[in-house]
Amino acid sequence: MSSAKLKRVFITGASSGLGMALAREYAAQGAQLGLLARRQDALEALVATLPNMHQHHLYVVDVCDHDALAAAAADFLQQTGGVEVVIANAGVSYGTLTERIADKAVFENIIAVNLVSVVATFAPFIRAMQSQAAAGQTDLRLVGIASVAGIRGLPGAEAYSASKAAVISYCESLRVEMRHHGIRVVTLAPGYIDTPMTQVNTYAMPFLLPAEKFAERAVKVIHAGRSYAVIPWQMRGVSWMLRLLPNWLYDALFSMAPYKAGKPEPHDERA
Repeated sequence: MSSAKLKRVFITGASSGLGMALAREYAAQGAQLGLLARRQDALEALVATLPNMHQHHLYVVDVCDHDALAAAAADFLQQTGGVEVVIANAGVSYGTLTERIADKAVFENIIAVNLVSVVATFAPFIRAMQSQAAAGQTDLRLVGIASVAGIRGLPGAEAYSASKAAVISYCESLRVEMRHHGIRVVTLAPGYIDTPMTQVNTYAMPFLLPAEKFAERAVKVIHAGRSYAVIPWQMRGVSWMLRLLPNWLYDALFSMAPYKAGKPEPHDERA
């Protein structure tokens, strides 16, 4: 069975970064896509570059609007008759500091987008996928985008690390639950990938990988139905070592690590 047989693919956060790269990779394989993001102009610009552009479905939706997200999922299922791959890719990243009062709202937003929207993305597809599995289909995948930042907590990235660690645990729970339904849950943990999210970083990013290379490798992992994969492969060793480090050594080493930039303070019109 070739990966080209994965015909119907739904991707959130599709207008840029990893989502855009995954959309291009799947479209090149002949897939019919459901592309969801907040920016209509960016979605339309993307689909204009894809093969078979008229077979794709665009949804201008914020993943935090769960009713609109469920409506988009229902429409895609109605239009296509089913789905093989659902990729919960939408995400945001800002540095956060607990003592910074303004960061509480940023923390809540990161958790809402990076974690809760993964649940909201998968939920409206599961019954349809269970029916497809009961009918004998075996190539069904729910894909959560985590991060190597979820393996150990990074200083200055409390919210981001927490959200991605939660995605890893959530997808593991869901993977076990879906096993007897014939649906595979795949967790992808990207390292540093060249996207708008990482281009703002001012520190060194080892093993930085172009987004299109990430997408090529990710699609192979998804097709194989692997439960968990770190991309690029070099970061697998790094993540393995991070897991093994005792707390005292990890703390000593990473207390000197650079912090990711925080979200700028909002301008107060009352001033």
